[in-house]
Amino acid sequence: MRIELELNGSRTALDVAPQELLLDVLRDDLGLTGAKRSCDSQVCGACTVLVNGAPVSACTYLAAEAAGRVVTTIEGLREMPAFGPIAAAFTRHAAVQCGFCTPGMVLTVHALLEDGDLTDEASIRHGLAGNLCRCTGYRSILDAVSELARERSA
Repeated sequence: MRIELELNGSRTALDVAPQELLLDVLRDDLGLTGAKRSCDSQVCGACTVLVNGAPVSACTYLAAEAAGRVVTTIEGLREMPAFGPIAAAFTRHAAVQCGFCTPGMVLTVHALLEDGDLTDEASIRHGLAGNLCRCTGYRSILDAVSELARERSA
């Protein structure tokens, strides 16, 4: 089936099978490998992309569902002004170790910052609940996001 969507700021038309997952289309067909395959069950957040600004697990999201929507991957966010402050905060707080979870984590943080739902550590933890990190112990990530939220509200 033929679908059209906005991908990382560009109108894109794709031929996809009805059962094809967005993660497979992004990685295998389009070479956008920032979203990672890990759990395949919507648990870890490594495959996170934004659809109409909201984080979704591309490992369980059908590519056909993206028709007519705006999809942003880490590759697309990297080209946006919003990426710089997030990357800088993650760097300052050493919130990156192996990097496997980082693309999904950064996209989720971007969406949370846009929604303004980061009033305290509990709200940050809740917002990041769908993103797992096996390296950082989360403290550095929480500190980076707390800093970003403070800067956003100032």
